[in-house]
Amino acid sequence: MTEIVAHIDGAARGNPGPAAYAVVMETAQGAPVAAFAKFLGETTNNVAEYQGLLAALDYALNHHFLRLSIITDSELMARQIAGRYKVRSPGLKPLHEKAQAMIARLESFSIRHVLRERNRQADRLANQALDDAEAGIAPPATAPRAASPRASNPAPAEPLRTAAFFQGGVLKPLAPLPLHDGEEVELEIRRKK
Repeated sequence: MTEIVAHIDGAARGNPGPAAYAVVMETAQGAPVAAFAKFLGETTNNVAEYQGLLAALDYALNHHFLRLSIITDSELMARQIAGRYKVRSPGLKPLHEKAQAMIARLESFSIRHVLRERNRQADRLANQALDDAEAGIAPPATAPRAASPRASNPAPAEPLRTAAFFQGGVLKPLAPLPLHDGEEVELEIRRKK
């Protein structure tokens, strides 16, 4: 069975403040699986981190990926999930319990804390969701899953938008796009400031 690696991040501007989470999933060999983010409204950074974890677990379970490795820059959450820290916050207890129940349904699970620099894709995507919410840009109307092939090729009413990162000579979108194999697209690339 394939192991999936999920880089997750939660971001809040203020604590509490406007918050979002992001999940970037790939195979153990580094092939992209899915990437998605969600603006949460006003909450704390720790709640946003847990929401990212729950979203990754939900995606894995719904897509029958039963071997999951989580990479996060939240030391608190990683240690709470691993049982090294107690969950004292009343706001985090139900999220922790839900995560533990979902983890119990997996064949294997691991969680590892890394420095933010080692979690850049998820960090960028979470911050992009916050930037988009601040700018009044609606999130894309795609579900948090990889795009599936479509029978027809209708022209979209509005341009598709996503953030991407450049690594190893390849431009990788940070969110799935509703495109099908072989569809030609026109790109306009702007560097993030």
